[in-house]
Amino acid sequence: MRHLALSVIQDEHQALAAMLRSMSLLVAQAHREQHLPDFGVLRAMLFYVDEFPEKQHHPKESALLFPRLRLRCPPLGVTLDRLDADHAHGEASIRLLEHALLAYEVLGEPRRQAFVEAMDRYVNAYLSHMAIEEGEVLPAARTHLSEADWLALDEAFGANCDPLAGHAADDVYRPLFRKIVMSAPAPIGLG
Repeated sequence: MRHLALSVIQDEHQALAAMLRSMSLLVAQAHREQHLPDFGVLRAMLFYVDEFPEKQHHPKESALLFPRLRLRCPPLGVTLDRLDADHAHGEASIRLLEHALLAYEVLGEPRRQAFVEAMDRYVNAYLSHMAIEEGEVLPAARTHLSEADWLALDEAFGANCDPLAGHAADDVYRPLFRKIVMSAPAPIGLG
């Protein structure tokens, strides 16, 4: 049986992975072409990560999905502890990356490499985190969670409204998503 929560989680993972890869591509392309990247688009992309995955997706995983799995699948506890720690450090991690981006924007080329290294660490850590969720957590959820668990999870995750995962952007976020889609490179944008 396919559950809405699983679809939402996987769709949001795909959207986030595309966003992260697009950030890397944008920076690499600018370096190859020997110009500065579009800092406004990079800031918008980081803002997206902070507003949607960090504030909507991760809290629901840590507060709703992971506790249910701890009860139903105790051997997964160590993995869930690691993922919860990643979630807890998410805000600090994105602030460090935003600071590195600001330093690059304000101070220029001398700060490019530090930003690229910080971005690579961030992107690789995030992709690894999602791979663990996709490879271990979601299969365990399919196997071990009850229908009552799924009802609660489907309701909670069904309320998510990430425009990059297929939902219409509300009026507040529409300019953000227009900027990202029109300026960022594929796979997330048309730029």
